Amino acid sequence: MERIVNIAKNKKEAEEWDILQQISMTPRERQEAARILKERVFGTNVPDVREAERKKDIYES
Repeated sequence: MERIVNIAKNKKEAEEWDILQQISMTPRERQEAARILKERVFGTNVPDVREAERKKDIYES
């Protein structure tokens, strides 16, 4: 993912630029950006949430 810097004059200009950046991305680019951010926040060795929910249901029964 290429880093792009934009220095806006005000908040409205910054928001407009952000929206244009997002709508110009392909679905694949958006998914890749989401994956990268997810890995930065949660790491790469994260248990599957669905599996954790199944285990929780077993213990509550």
